[in-house]
Amino acid sequence: MVHAYILIQTEVGKAAAVAAEISGIPGVATAEDVTGPYDVIVRAEADTVDQLGQLVVARIQTVEGITRTLTCPVVHL
Repeated sequence: MVHAYILIQTEVGKAAAVAAEISGIPGVATAEDVTGPYDVIVRAEADTVDQLGQLVVARIQTVEGITRTLTCPVVHL
C-alpha cells in the first residue's frame, strides 16, 4: 500500500468546498482545510504508485477550485 499527503492550493474561498468534495473520493483517507501556504491537505492511499498517480491526476486535480497540487509520498526509512 502506498500512502501520500497531497498539498492543495485553491481559489480564494474554495477550500472548504474542495475538501468536502475530495473527502468523498475513493482512496482519500482524510481531506482537511488548513491555514498557511496550502489550503487543503489530503491523505491518500492506493495499492501502487501508478494508482496513486491516477487518483491525483484523474480524480483530485479535476475538482473545481483547485489551482495547484503537490504530492508527497510517505517513505519508511
